[in-house]
Amino acid sequence: MEDNAIGEINFQTKSQSIRDKMKRRREAIQNLHALATSGRPLEDTAIPTSSSSTSTKPTAASMPAVSEAKKQKTSDKSSAEVKISTSTPVAVAVSTTVVEKTEKKKIAVEKKRDLDELNALLSMQSAKEREERSQQEEILTLLSKPTAKELSLMDTFRSQNGGGVKEFCSYSTKKECMKVYRSREPCSKLHFVKILQAHTDQSLGDCSFLNTCFHMDTCKYIHYEVDKADICKKMKKGGGDGSDVVVTGGGGSRSRMLESTTKLVPAQWIQCDLRNFKFEVLGKFSVIMADPPWDIHMELPYGTMSDDEMRQLPVPDLQDEGLIFLWVTGRAMELGRECLKLWGYERVDEIIWVKTNQLQRIIRTGRTGHWLNHGKEHCLVGAKGNLPINRGLDCDVIVAEVRATSHKPDEIYGIIERLSPGTRKIELFGRPHNVQPNWVTLGNQLDGVVLHAEEMLDRWNRVYPDGYNITENFFLHPKTE
Repeated sequence: MEDNAIGEINFQTKSQSIRDKMKRRREAIQNLHALATSGRPLEDTAIPTSSSSTSTKPTAASMPAVSEAKKQKTSDKSSAEVKISTSTPVAVAVSTTVVEKTEKKKIAVEKKRDLDELNALLSMQSAKEREERSQQEEILTLLSKPTAKELSLMDTFRSQNGGGVKEFCSYSTKKECMKVYRSREPCSKLHFVKILQAHTDQSLGDCSFLNTCFHMDTCKYIHYEVDKADICKKMKKGGGDGSDVVVTGGGGSRSRMLESTTKLVPAQWIQCDLRNFKFEVLGKFSVIMADPPWDIHMELPYGTMSDDEMRQLPVPDLQDEGLIFLWVTGRAMELGRECLKLWGYERVDEIIWVKTNQLQRIIRTGRTGHWLNHGKEHCLVGAKGNLPINRGLDCDVIVAEVRATSHKPDEIYGIIERLSPGTRKIELFGRPHNVQPNWVTLGNQLDGVVLHAEEMLDRWNRVYPDGYNITENFFLHPKTE
């Protein structure tokens, strides 16, 4: 009996020991599973063992549980990744596209900024260029200042109305002038202002004909006019009161003198056809200027005369000695020389008119010329006899603005007056804009007959007592106003 009781006790003890071991194993497995799901490293966690053992090394029985936990963790991670990748593919693609576009925009903006900075650097003047430009402007300023001799001549031949040559600013408008000079006030030269109409498109730039454009009412390009404020300022500064003395130099070949007591005759003109007008009415002149309507084989806005009609003009009746200024162009250059010879003149010089637009730039789109666009015209100078003149005052080049068709530069009148001051002068084939004091103007586009000289009125009354028959049943009589 005792042996049976002892055996029963031993069996119960062993069973209790096995149950305790199984319980501890289950607890260990649960702990490992909890650690695996929390993400904490397994190496840092000790696996509890039996109370009697002090070793922290897991037993052979616990190794399969650890392996199973690792496998379970890996499978959970992979399944989570698959779930994320399969559940939101569209959202990921959209976000990637937005990011790419944003990056591209940033890159484009940076490139544009870099290009702008590079262009700004390239357009900036270097210190050497600024210094050279400053020196050039200083030299031009010195060269443009008149010498003492030039000032004396300018005072000698100053216009009675205070007018004269006015220099234009090379930067055209006041805005550009102030911008270049970094000043709050423009320079003292003349400037231009833009003519902006309702149909003007400023992006097209300047019209090549500027204020001489025939279609300003429809032309979309920019046109210009002289700033009226500058003109008023120049007039006030000139202050001409009509009492200027016009005197030539006293030495050398400048022997003729127009004294202050000499009064110029007011402008006179005769509307006539030069092919049948009797020139003996006019008397003799020291200077003749003519701008004939040459037949240059081009379409022109006025009538022309044949070569034979030009040769047969009675020009020699107007002058015994003096100068003639004959405007020619194109094929008329050779014909003009021939006419001078037939009329008894020797060609002694030639004046060139270089045509510019309103901004003082050379015209490259002239309205005449068969082979090349004409940007200039010639004025042949012929001489007859031995008329004393002032030599060496002017050069043979006129750089002047183009205006209406066949409108010659006004500078020619100043040149002629300085060559032969105070003498009688006549212009053939003139128009209303050619009428000048001390000149007699003839042409079929003038308005009537206006004469002031008594000698010429007497001759007119003798030659044309019933008036000049300009057309059928239409007679012209002279007026004094």
